[in-house]
Amino acid sequence: MTLLPPGGDPHRFGTEAFYAALGRAFVAMCAVVPFLFLIEAVDQGLAAGLDAAAGIIPQRIAGLDGVFFSPFLHHGFDHLYSNSIPLILLGTFVLAAGARRFLWSTLVIVLVSGLGVWFTGSSNSVVVGASGVIFGYLGILLTRGIVERSWWNFAVFLLVGLLYGWQLVGILPTDERISWQGHLFGLLGGVVAAIIFRRRRRDLDGPYRPEPTLTLP
Repeated sequence: MTLLPPGGDPHRFGTEAFYAALGRAFVAMCAVVPFLFLIEAVDQGLAAGLDAAAGIIPQRIAGLDGVFFSPFLHHGFDHLYSNSIPLILLGTFVLAAGARRFLWSTLVIVLVSGLGVWFTGSSNSVVVGASGVIFGYLGILLTRGIVERSWWNFAVFLLVGLLYGWQLVGILPTDERISWQGHLFGLLGGVVAAIIFRRRRRDLDGPYRPEPTLTLP
């Protein structure tokens, strides 16, 4: 017998649990942005010292740790403002599908995007920003609509394509101030994560297995 939590399957569109999962994911992503602003405020107080110390410096061992730290850093508040809304919106849809998948997918995106920048970027640059993660979430949502073959994921695929499909131009080297490598490899990381961590047909048809619940203080 399939056991469902109160409110139904949170992965099935239209159930009470589905809307609750979407709401929790939105609140969680909204909570991430003030944390990024706090980091940027500290960085501003240190005259961008965090960017230099923890950003990705391509092809230099000293800049390799930036693969993990650079998504939390930005080149000023304008850079952070421009990333905030897509991070919240795209991150909400990715997180709503399950906390475990969200965390593992984000790790894959960070690694693929960061290492791609480190191997192919200019050694005279310092790369920071959450853009690679954002493009990774875009890659997840666009790919998930294909690999999971559910009406809800197709709807998200169309919505995200209409809202952010034009940003795919960001994977091209159109501006030397923008790390197109981070965008390109982030998108590829998202595609890979969507395939690896997809909900398989046996998961959709079999007994419900709850994901870890995201709790907020």
